[in-house]
Amino acid sequence: MTVIEHLINGKRMAPDPRQQPIFNPSTNEELANVALASRATVEQAIATAQASYPSWRQVPPVKRARIMFRLKDLLERNADKVCALLTREHGKVLNDAMGELQRGIENVEYACGVPELLKGEHSRDVAPGIDAWSEFQPLGVCAGITPFNFPAMVPLWMWPMAIACGNTFVLKPSERDPSAALFIAELGLEAGIPPGVLNVVNGDKEAVDTLLTDERVQAVSFVGSTPVAEHVYTTGTANGKRVQAFGGAKNHAVIMPDADLDNAVSSLMGAAYGSCGERCMAISVAVVVGDTTADIVVAKLSEEISRLKIGDGMDNRNDMGPLVSRALKEKVESYIAQGVEEGAELAVDGRGMQVPGFGNGNFLGANLFDRVREGMVVHRDEIFGPVLCVMRVDSLQEAMDIIDRHQYGNGTCIYTRDGEAARYFSDNIKIGMVGINVPLPVPVAYQSFGGWKHSRFGDLHAYGPDSVRFYTLRKTITQRWPAGGVRESAQFSFPSHS
Repeated sequence: MTVIEHLINGKRMAPDPRQQPIFNPSTNEELANVALASRATVEQAIATAQASYPSWRQVPPVKRARIMFRLKDLLERNADKVCALLTREHGKVLNDAMGELQRGIENVEYACGVPELLKGEHSRDVAPGIDAWSEFQPLGVCAGITPFNFPAMVPLWMWPMAIACGNTFVLKPSERDPSAALFIAELGLEAGIPPGVLNVVNGDKEAVDTLLTDERVQAVSFVGSTPVAEHVYTTGTANGKRVQAFGGAKNHAVIMPDADLDNAVSSLMGAAYGSCGERCMAISVAVVVGDTTADIVVAKLSEEISRLKIGDGMDNRNDMGPLVSRALKEKVESYIAQGVEEGAELAVDGRGMQVPGFGNGNFLGANLFDRVREGMVVHRDEIFGPVLCVMRVDSLQEAMDIIDRHQYGNGTCIYTRDGEAARYFSDNIKIGMVGINVPLPVPVAYQSFGGWKHSRFGDLHAYGPDSVRFYTLRKTITQRWPAGGVRESAQFSFPSHS
């Protein structure tokens, strides 16, 4: 059985004895074993990163940028290989994997501009003969802990910019599907990242807690569930680290009576059921204004669901692949059963889905609940599966109140033709990312990603301009060269420019 190893100091490292299997979600065939790093292994990766930092931080930003340009080219030329690894271990359809990778490449493109992004500010003559400027200096060793649902994109949110800013990095990808992240890191080495600057350790909680408590790690980026995000944030900050931790979501779409309902339903289908609902930006609740509109939306959704093509992710004719694991499939099915028990109407039941030739896969059809109410578990919790809940309200304000009361504040959207309603919604909703007739308002690479409330812990968002601030420290320098031969008297008042 193949063992997926760690990547430390530019080389694959002999695996740790503690291992766990990786499965193909379409068949539950065991693909390989992944080594789970011990504390000693993680500490070795950190030590390697720390030893590489002094020389790497001195590399001019333009040379770091050239490595990012080469990485972009290598990712594009190896896109099919990366996506095959993604689909084989995660299950998402190849087209979806390609979209994920492209979003990751866009973050590498942004990192290519790091010489411009690291330019400080200069002020001449802030006082007679005194100049002042600020500059952005790297932190040191940084770490990233990434989730199973975006094995390529989320690591590319983190380490390209961290390294481009002059830091060294230790990546801990999800142990469920680590191969794509490991392969991409090796492409980074091929692009010219020196050994030791980028390291990859596979592992579980032992590896995570080592990264969070080791004093040599200066900053930690995390994406995952809210309970773990909160643990990462509290533990990391208690140990003196800069931390950004992104947690769960329950994203609502508001559908107004004046919306283009055909297009709204089409986009809801992709946003709710794409990647089998395993996205932190998935739309999992449609809040429909008016019973008449809700009846139409539920009918149209039910019709579209009947046409969904579900099967092996390696077949691009399919719309939806399997869930990543049997355990997650069973968890989602338990949520569906609980929704029925609580009185929600299961308009479409996707349980019992059978895919010919893949009888042992983790397949679950699309599920649609109607007449969901606040307080129901299917509305409260992030299910992370192909389950869309429809709630019925009488007004836009009622819809906004429901969204604002929810514990999560990641993303939301509104479907309407009314500019006034759209503007009021986007101005006043208490959510971090808002779409107007856009179901998945994931910011582009040159903006920044982040939700509010229990969807994010920490001050700075992911990627974009915030990533430069997260992976650097501002230093301000004030300089004066006194004129030769002139003796100046001591000044005891606080310096000012008056």
